[in-house]
Order: sequence, then C-alpha cells, then structure tokens
Amino acid sequence: MVNRRVFVGILAAAATAQGVFDVAALDRARVLAEAGKYLGRKPATPTAAQSPRSAGGKNDFFSEGDYWWPDPKDPKAPYIRKDGMTNPANFVEHRNFLMRLSVEAPALAAAWKLTKERRYAEHAAAHLRAWFVTPETRVNPNLQYAQAIQGRSTGRGTGVIDTIHLVEVARAVPVIAEAGALSKAELAAVKGWFAEYTKWMRTSPNGMEERDAKNNHGTCWLMQVAAFAQLTGDREVLAEAAERFKTIIVPGQIAPDGSLPLEASRTKPYGYCLFNLEALATLCQILPELWLFETADGRGVRQAIAYMFPFIADKAKWKYPPDVMYFEQWPMRQEALLFGGLAYDRKDYLEVWKRLPASSEVEEVVRNYFIRQPILWT
Repeated sequence: MVNRRVFVGILAAAATAQGVFDVAALDRARVLAEAGKYLGRKPATPTAAQSPRSAGGKNDFFSEGDYWWPDPKDPKAPYIRKDGMTNPANFVEHRNFLMRLSVEAPALAAAWKLTKERRYAEHAAAHLRAWFVTPETRVNPNLQYAQAIQGRSTGRGTGVIDTIHLVEVARAVPVIAEAGALSKAELAAVKGWFAEYTKWMRTSPNGMEERDAKNNHGTCWLMQVAAFAQLTGDREVLAEAAERFKTIIVPGQIAPDGSLPLEASRTKPYGYCLFNLEALATLCQILPELWLFETADGRGVRQAIAYMFPFIADKAKWKYPPDVMYFEQWPMRQEALLFGGLAYDRKDYLEVWKRLPASSEVEEVVRNYFIRQPILWT
C-alpha cells in the first residue's frame, strides 16, 4: 500500500504534468471539426425504432447479444453462441442511438468548454432532454431488455455493458449545465434519471448479475456506477465503488505482472485487454486515489498499463494470437495512456497517445472505444 506522503507527491506530479501537457490545445481542431458536424443533427432515442422481438415497450432500450446466431441445424431453435463473431442481423438500432448520443453530446460539450459558444451547449442539452427528460422520447432507466437472445432470454445482465456509452455523457452533464443550457428542473430530471438507473443497476437481478461478472463486464459495471454516482453526488456509492475496486476488481482481474488473463483468453484478446484497461483507467480518473492502489503482491492499474504499453506502442510485439475480428483497427488513442501518463508522469505514455488515431468510422471500434473527449476528463 502507498502511504499518504507518496500519495500526495504523486498527485502533485500529476497536476504538474497536466499543466505542461495541454490536452485542450492538442485536441482543439479535432473537437471543433467533429462538433460542427453534429450541430445539424436532431437527437434520436430508442422511441424512434422498435423491434418486434423486444419484450419491452416503446420507451425501453432493447438490444440483442452480439455473438448469438441461428442454429444452422434448426432455424427455429434457440440461438447458439459463436464467441467473438458478431451477428450482423441482430437488432442494434437502440445501441446505435446510444453510441450516437455518446459521440455527439460529449463532443458538443467539449466544444463549448473550448469556445464558450452557446450553440454547442444548447444542442448538447437537446440530446439530454430527449433521452432523459421529455416523456414521449425519454428512455426508461433500466436495461431489462438488453442483450436478449432469441429463444433463450428477453434480456440479460450482460446487457448492462451497453450503457458504458453513458459514462462520458454523464461527465458532460455538468459542463452543459455550467453553460446555462439546462434549467434547474431539467438538470434535476437528468440527475434523477441517472440516480434511478444506478439504483436499478445495484438492486435488480440483471444488474447484480452484471456486477458479479468476473471479466470486463464487472469492471464496466463498476465504472458506470462510479461515473453516475459522481454526477449525482452519491458519496456512499462512490465509497462502495472504491472498496469493490480494491477487493474484487483488481485482485480478480489483474495478475501480478499486470496482465489481464480473463481478457487474454478470449477470441479477441488484444481488443478485450485494451477495452478492460480503458475501463480500469477511467475508474481511476473518477476516483483518483485508486491510481495508487496496489495489492500486497503488486497488482494494480499502474502495472496493468505498464504491461500493455509495449503492445500499444508496437502491436507487432503482441504475444497472443491476433483477434478473430478487427485486429487491424486497434489500437486507438487509448485514454489509459493519457490518464496513466498524467497520473504517473510518464511522458512515453503521452507521446504514444498523441500519435494514435482519435476517431474511427468502424462501428465495432466506436462501440468499444468509449472515452473520446479527454478535454472533459483532464
């Protein structure tokens, strides 16, 4: 464990690094170019598209499990699983709406933060009203019908991972509110939605099933809970999140050498390791004291980033089999390098981060690269 003197010293070094490494200057042109494209697009929520296979209603989010396919021996039988192989015929419209929200609203919030031009904040606020406030278009605060499987389940705990795309939206809410683009009542309604959803995540059978997942699903559940509790000011839930990180997530998922064995054993080991590392680093960025946590045998996020860094800097060094799909599309500008580079004063991390691509048109990449606006985080 790190003592308080070391803790204060590292945080001071991180603050100095952030002052020297000007993320806003580096990212300004990209952010404004992207936000400018989004100003003319109207919000879209799950009420705009329905699937006849959904057991929910008009305001319920619905998605289907990625790796589930019709049984070639019997098309009417329950679907069968093909790990890592995405079925393109599954219903993905609600997920696409959610990803679009997560791309556009934070970009608009970041553009307002850079320019103080109200048009960006106003358009971001329109997304928030549509998704979380207006009765006709808002989505219900649960994922009861997410990641359904034809013939097997109307919705599963694994579906909770779909709302990783709300983490950066939650981060953008205070920025949009600071611009005056939301009334007090609207801001309260948005925060109320996130509070209700957090309660569902923590108390429903599907939510608790996801909480107890051993791999990246468990990490992403905790990352979401922490992000939403930070938005709503729920200190008790934040304290619980920090404790779960220390006692469950790190000991169960990070090996002493920093590797992520549960992800490395999948059919997309490279992508899954990057994905889980992003969630771990984002958790630490929400709760900065976690940057310094280590178990007695040396497990921690510092070690996890250090382990993956050589493979991010040079993918040719990757020692596991290549992913069965989309191996060529990774890595992106992994925010674990930015957040970790600032927290640990690692200039080598920051230099690699700068040269990696910051955006993609590949849906699989957009789906699994969920922190895109570092201006909102540093």
